[in-house]
Amino acid sequence: MFAEALHVNTSYITAVANDYSYDEVFSRLLKARGGNGDVLVGLSTSGNSKNILKALDAADEAGMITVGLTGEGGGQMKDKCKYLIAVPSKDTPRIQEAHITLGHVICELVETALFGGK
Repeated sequence: MFAEALHVNTSYITAVANDYSYDEVFSRLLKARGGNGDVLVGLSTSGNSKNILKALDAADEAGMITVGLTGEGGGQMKDKCKYLIAVPSKDTPRIQEAHITLGHVICELVETALFGGK
């Protein structure tokens, strides 16, 4: 099990994008480090971002639980996520604002479940 934001290591992202493709930046790390029972949360306004779709495939192969946040309809992610939250909008800024709020709500729920109401 690992806890990591897959987007914060710019050296890694640049190396993989240059040597393979930007579509592979998240899936390669998940193939190396993801495991059964880990959770991947993927965000894509359209639900069609290739790097997120490949990451979801890699997570599924590793036995991970997949959660997706998308815009209206869910795009291709709707068929790749165990849990999908599709914001009912086609307006990119509104979808992204909703994703930020949902992220905070999810964190609060997880913290409460793990550590109680404090």
